[in-house]
This record gives sequence, structure tokens and C-alpha cells, in this order.
Amino acid sequence: METTDLVLAILHHLLAFSLAGIIAAEFVLIGSEMTASTVRRLARIDRHYGMVAMLVILVGAARVAWGLKGWEYYVYNWVFWAKMATFAAVGLLSRGENVSAALGATAGFFLLAAVIVYFFLPESHGDALA
Repeated sequence: METTDLVLAILHHLLAFSLAGIIAAEFVLIGSEMTASTVRRLARIDRHYGMVAMLVILVGAARVAWGLKGWEYYVYNWVFWAKMATFAAVGLLSRGENVSAALGATAGFFLLAAVIVYFFLPESHGDALA
């Protein structure tokens, strides 16, 4: 269990720092002359940004499910939910042309979180949601 948590934590942080590097690369390219080659390169980098962002979410969900702290720690942690909301907001802002799809995915995520909270919380906490 400890090894799994360590591997997931390392992977999660490497992916998060990779996102920062990808964003920096996009800023550098945006600051240069916008040729057809630059636009194609930006599209490739943006595709990688989306893939890495999804991996951050998946590995983060794995940390919640199989990490040492357990899902109970995260469900009641307002900082965790603030990070999730910020990540969702950045995703929405970075995908202006796909806002309706992003809103649907975000709504689906929060619906899934609500179902998990409702069905998997101890009785004493579940009553507060009813």
C-alpha cells in the first residue's frame, strides 16, 4: 500500500509539473510569429496538454481510491474540492469552443462525486446529505 501511494504521488506530481511546462511552451510559441508551422505546433502541444490533464485527473482519482489517506480524507477536505473546482474552471476556460462538452463533463464529475458521497459515506455523514 505504501509503495502504491508513493508511485501514485510521484506520478501525480510529475504530471502536474508537466502541465506547467506545456503551458510555458504554449506561451513561448504564442509570443512568436504565428505562421502555419507555429499553429500546427501549438495544436500538437495543446493536444498533449489535454492528454496530460486527463492523466492528472485519473492518477489523482487513483490516489483518492488507493492512497494511504483514503477517500474519506478527501471527501471532507475543502482544499481538495477547491483544487477540483479550479482544475475544472481552467479546463472550461482553455476550451472555449467546447464549453458545452466541458460543462457536461464537469457536471458528470460532480454527479459522480455526489453519488460516491451519498452511497459510500458512513450513516452519520450520509444523513447530512439527505
